[in-house]
Amino acid sequence: MTAIVVAVASAAIDRSCSIHNVTTTRLHSKDESCCSTQLIDGDGAFNVTGIESFMKEVKLAECGLSYAVVSIMGPQSSGKSTLLNNLFHTNFREMDAFKGRSQTTKGIWMANCAGIEPCTLVMDLEGTDGRERGEDDTAFEKQSALFALAVSDIVLINMWCHDIGREQAANKPLLKTVFQVMMRLFSPRKTTLLFVIRDKTKTPLENLEPVLREDIQRIWDSVPKPQAHVETPLSEFFNVEVVALSSYEEKEELFKEQVASLRQRFYHSIAPGGLAGDRRGVVPASGFSFSAQQIWKVIKENKDLDLPAHKVMVATVRCEEIANEKYGLFSANEEWRELEVAAQSGPVPGFGKKLNSLLNACLSGYDVEANYFDEGVRSAKQNQLQEKMLQLVQPAFQSALGHIRSSTLDKFKEAFEKALNEGEAFSTAANNCIASYMAQFDEASADVVIEVANWDTSKVREKLQRDIDAHVASVHSAKMSELTSSYEEKLKMALSGPIDALLDGANNDTWPSIRRLLSRETKSAVSGFSAELTRFDMDEQTRKNLILNLENYARGVVEAKAREEASRVLIHMKDRFTTVFSRDSDSMPRVWTGDEDIRAITKTARISSLKLLSVMAVIRLDDDDDDDDNIEKTLAVALVDSSSSSSRDRSITAVDPLASSTWGQVPSAKTLITPVQCKSLWRQFKMETEHNISQAISAQEANKRSNHWLPPPWAIVALFILGFNEFMTLLRNPFYLFLIFVGFLLLKALWVQLDIKAEFRNGALPGIISISSKFIPIIMNLMKNLAEQGQGPEPNNPHRNPSSRSNHNPVTGGGGSAVSSSASSDLALNNRDKYTSPSKHD
Repeated sequence: MTAIVVAVASAAIDRSCSIHNVTTTRLHSKDESCCSTQLIDGDGAFNVTGIESFMKEVKLAECGLSYAVVSIMGPQSSGKSTLLNNLFHTNFREMDAFKGRSQTTKGIWMANCAGIEPCTLVMDLEGTDGRERGEDDTAFEKQSALFALAVSDIVLINMWCHDIGREQAANKPLLKTVFQVMMRLFSPRKTTLLFVIRDKTKTPLENLEPVLREDIQRIWDSVPKPQAHVETPLSEFFNVEVVALSSYEEKEELFKEQVASLRQRFYHSIAPGGLAGDRRGVVPASGFSFSAQQIWKVIKENKDLDLPAHKVMVATVRCEEIANEKYGLFSANEEWRELEVAAQSGPVPGFGKKLNSLLNACLSGYDVEANYFDEGVRSAKQNQLQEKMLQLVQPAFQSALGHIRSSTLDKFKEAFEKALNEGEAFSTAANNCIASYMAQFDEASADVVIEVANWDTSKVREKLQRDIDAHVASVHSAKMSELTSSYEEKLKMALSGPIDALLDGANNDTWPSIRRLLSRETKSAVSGFSAELTRFDMDEQTRKNLILNLENYARGVVEAKAREEASRVLIHMKDRFTTVFSRDSDSMPRVWTGDEDIRAITKTARISSLKLLSVMAVIRLDDDDDDDDNIEKTLAVALVDSSSSSSRDRSITAVDPLASSTWGQVPSAKTLITPVQCKSLWRQFKMETEHNISQAISAQEANKRSNHWLPPPWAIVALFILGFNEFMTLLRNPFYLFLIFVGFLLLKALWVQLDIKAEFRNGALPGIISISSKFIPIIMNLMKNLAEQGQGPEPNNPHRNPSSRSNHNPVTGGGGSAVSSSASSDLALNNRDKYTSPSKHD
């Protein structure tokens, strides 16, 4: 696109321009449609709303780069609108010849061509040399011509055939205007000038075209040009085409045939070799409205479009060309590219020196080539060039500076860590390393400074300072955290085990012992912690806060351990009860022989468990926590003494001391087990320990039964008194004594055989059943043994047959029982023989 488009492409859209009503009309012809709108009115106001509506109507934004713009220039009333309507099937307003010759088109109108591919836009410009504007008002003519050349791919020059060859013809001022404004555009692409000769005479076109081209060349040569384009031929700026048409009024049919033939040339006009084949700088269709509006705005704001401003404009364009050329050379410079790549990857030694050399060489080359142009324009463009180059090199500069900052920070971190590992004090190591490496950064950053830029590196330095401070703070925090964690871990290890042991053996001295332990370990930890803190730079208040936090942590460990043990208080109470109840004072297992006072032992064990519960109920880490501590008394009264008869005689209206959630003056933060919870725990404790008590009672009763199988003494005395006569009778008759003695031996044998004591261990009923089942077999066994003893040994068989012996020992309850019974029976019989043998001798 043109240089003006480049200049205004970044400008904001001026929404304050006047909004005109959309004048859109549609022409239907042979299934083809055309819509048109007034783009610029006669007063020079741009119709923003109209062109936006027009673009939506023709769907121009969908065309991309596949569109062409055609405009037409020529004298007023020369048939421009008529030509466009017949050539492109548009609907521009035409002059009515019967009403006289006057101005028909005011301003600039735009329409889309019907039936031509690609999408082609046509602009009908107001005619030149019009009576309505007068002889001196040529500003709008030049503005519209400049606008048409800026936005059009093809410009139709409508001229009369009889003006060719005339020196003062009407087309001469128009051509001068076209060429003058073209000098101000220096379009990067060629514009096609299609000269349309109207009302062709009998003179052949082959004779008319050379004359016309000669006139055009003469006009081109006469137009002032910039120094750089003095020798530039017309063909560098324009593709000149010539076509002739017959008179529309006299030879209308021939005119239409010639127009139809010309219409074919606009098909595929943007293809290579077409009328609009040069597509350099084409604005995408979606941006056409914005581009046209901005171009017209710049044209309108430049009031003076005559030659006095030409020098400045030529300098502007040429200096911009030189600046762009130098910028392109600089951006493509191999040394710069290598420097840029190196700056992205890491620090570059001598970066500033190399880059300053390249920048100065580029700016010097610009000064040499732009030396003869307007000084103000030259300086402005040089500043623009310098700014563009600085914008190009700034990322590399920032990267180089960033690498210096990063490497300095990395070196600082390494040196700082090394200093700390060598045992240097934290504050000393930090201050020394910060001073050293900030000085290194200042020295390195001076090497990348660009002279012409005068960029400030203080922000990067401040960022480095912040990063270093943040790292120091991070290391300080990590070291402090590590140090604190170390001493906290030591405190935890020193307190946890002893506290477990003290709480497990809870007594009156438990909490004082815990306090002494906490004080001793805390003082030891604080002493070592304070010595370590001297290596860090901190104020006294911070130091006190850290020490206080460590002390609070130690206290928290004790409290946490107490709460943990309090959550298992029921287990501890049952263990304490079992220990006291099941073991004697020497810690030996208790044997329930029948002489122990189970009630007293149970009470002692419960009181010991109650003592543990009272110790676990609250935290007593302060020296005054033991004062007015009536928790144990309250628990004893409410839980132990409440079962006595005196407590049962109390009034039912008495207040329950455990019906509360607090322990009087004890804060809730120190409460581990509330009174209500104590009551619930005690109830559960009693339920879970009743089994131990019942087992002890059962064992004691069983022991008593096993040791007292004889009748009670009163029964023996009664038996003696009541049986006195029978006893005297026995004394008077010795035969009865013999029978009694024999009966005693028999009963003794039965006692041994039946093992009465063992049978009754499992109860009276099982013992009776077992004895009844064994009684008769054992009697028979005794009788057989007596018979064998009476017969004596056989003379021919001194040894008894083992098989016969086994046949005489029937199994009464099992193999072992039978052998035992037989042995007991033999013992009884031997005893009987011993006592009866003296009688035989007698």
